[in-house]
Amino acid sequence: MRRSEATTDPMTPEAPSPLRPGLAPVAAQVAPWAPLRWLALGWEDLRATQFRGLFYGVLFALMGTAIRSIYETQWQLTMGLTAGFFLLGPFVCTGLYELSRQRERGEPASLAKSLVCWRRNPGAIAFFAAILTFAMIVWARVSVVLFALASTTEFPTVRGMLAQIVSLANLEFLALWTAVGFVFASLVFAISVVSVPLMLDRRADTMMAVFSSARALATHPGPVYLWALLIVALVGTSLVLWLGLLTVTAPLAGHATWHAYRTLIRDEPAGG
Repeated sequence: MRRSEATTDPMTPEAPSPLRPGLAPVAAQVAPWAPLRWLALGWEDLRATQFRGLFYGVLFALMGTAIRSIYETQWQLTMGLTAGFFLLGPFVCTGLYELSRQRERGEPASLAKSLVCWRRNPGAIAFFAAILTFAMIVWARVSVVLFALASTTEFPTVRGMLAQIVSLANLEFLALWTAVGFVFASLVFAISVVSVPLMLDRRADTMMAVFSSARALATHPGPVYLWALLIVALVGTSLVLWLGLLTVTAPLAGHATWHAYRTLIRDEPAGG
């Protein structure tokens, strides 16, 4: 094993091995279709941990249900919060990363430990969560402003906005909203591809994790962007078709993200 197995408190995950100063080492080669393998490995984790990850899937489904029920008459807020749902995903999935980590280390799957795994590196993870939360708030506000500028009523409804889109009455707005949303999503995805697993697995600070994640994207844009598309397809389809699907698709994406991290970030040489 590349890490110490020692721990003093059975409910407190052991401290990760520290990284040397600088960015985490990025893998030299990643197969173009590696994301498909990550999904397969994520499914294996979900099964091997006796579907404990479904607990987090239920949380995701409840979050989606709350967003839909509370803001279903305020389309502008729903869109912003749905985007925020994706932005905060890496942080919410922390427990899923821990379950995959436990399996990799040959440890018994423990839902209880996964719920407190953030205690392994609380400062860095909390700071990163604050960054994602700030990004979500900014995007939600920008989304509200854009919808307000485009709407002909004070509070546009879902039906009203869809009618405008289908009738091609607001294509300029739709293009602008999509472009701005793409910029927000791209920036957040770039800094969060492997950030949380890296902070969880090793003693990486927030900035090291963020820049290492961006470097992984810059080094392997093809596989990483394919991974982004697969996440959007999995979770987005669940949000559109049936929120209950999130109980499976969200934990599947979370477990698979752990394997994305293990592929994109190399282990450091022993004794380094």
